[in-house]
Amino acid sequence: MAKKVEFMMGNHAVAEGALYAGCRFFGGYPITPSTEVAERMAERLPQVGGRFIQMEDEIAAMAAVIGASIGGVKVLTATSGPGLSLKQENLGYAMLCEIPVVVVDVMRGGPSTGMPTGPSQSDIMCAKWGTHGDHPVIAVTPASVQEQFEETVRAFNLAEKYRCPVLVLTDAIIGQMMEQIEIPEPGELEVIERPKPTCKPEEYLPYDLDKDFVPFAAFGSGYRYHITGLHHNSDGFPTNDPVLHTKNTKRLIERINKNYDDIVKVEEFMTDDAEVLVFAIGVTARSAKHAVVEARNAGIKAGLIRPLTIWPFPEKHLDKILSKNKIKGIVVPEMNLGQMTLEVQRVARGRCEVEGIYSLLLDPILPAEILEKIRRFV
Repeated sequence: MAKKVEFMMGNHAVAEGALYAGCRFFGGYPITPSTEVAERMAERLPQVGGRFIQMEDEIAAMAAVIGASIGGVKVLTATSGPGLSLKQENLGYAMLCEIPVVVVDVMRGGPSTGMPTGPSQSDIMCAKWGTHGDHPVIAVTPASVQEQFEETVRAFNLAEKYRCPVLVLTDAIIGQMMEQIEIPEPGELEVIERPKPTCKPEEYLPYDLDKDFVPFAAFGSGYRYHITGLHHNSDGFPTNDPVLHTKNTKRLIERINKNYDDIVKVEEFMTDDAEVLVFAIGVTARSAKHAVVEARNAGIKAGLIRPLTIWPFPEKHLDKILSKNKIKGIVVPEMNLGQMTLEVQRVARGRCEVEGIYSLLLDPILPAEILEKIRRFV
């Protein structure tokens, strides 16, 4: 059967990916450059029996998707920059209360309202540490319109599988660019449904601290339990016991860390014999891949590490290459002032030089800029 091929905007591909994954509720607030996600969901959700609601602000939008998820529905919200900042308190609530939600952040220049129409990659650390306290984080980073679709599906699978919020970090360029996309047939991509508890309602412990994972019971399904943003015991009621607080926090973080191999996805391009590495995500990785090809044509053994998952940080992948190859240097181009570079330096542990290329301009970093930096290590 011939593939269904469309010419589609990245933000629309996110919406279609969400629908493919079974999303049936969107709560949002319009903000450039993510608004097309909301517009597409407003049009498409009623066609599949879903619900769309525009809230009064990003705080309320985050609360709305949390409520819908507690009701048993797969949910999506989309925002950018200052909207992500506003969502952080409720995002932390979802992390502590183990509520599956997917948040799309189409990054733009900041801080504050910053550059509403300018592309950026400045929310990388906000995605990791935007809400306070120690908490689990998963964030995926597509680099094409096709990946906007596929990584959104994967984000839903991860949210349901690990009972946590998942962020999809894109940017203004990828979100609003148009590219050819192949729409997968139903069943072609894995779609994970939310597991349901099988115990008796009176035996249900929604946050059993002695278990790695407890199926999430929807409100109204016969399982009655308490949800609170305070640290809680296995039954969901608040506790001030610091031992239980520590145990629960470690349990949530370890659930993600010990499943690194299942969660973290990385493209390694020409890294087998590489002597110079480029570490890049999103639209910047597109320029980086071109620069690596140009470097190879010039006789330079360059390679690209492109994370499709930035959190957890892909340190095992990077460490493996650094341990195997004699790497002279790593180039980290990013549309911010060095948020990923510090993480790469941490993993490199002095084994090679790590040098960033930083830009806050309204244009992507060019392949020529990356190639010039690659040449520096030859």
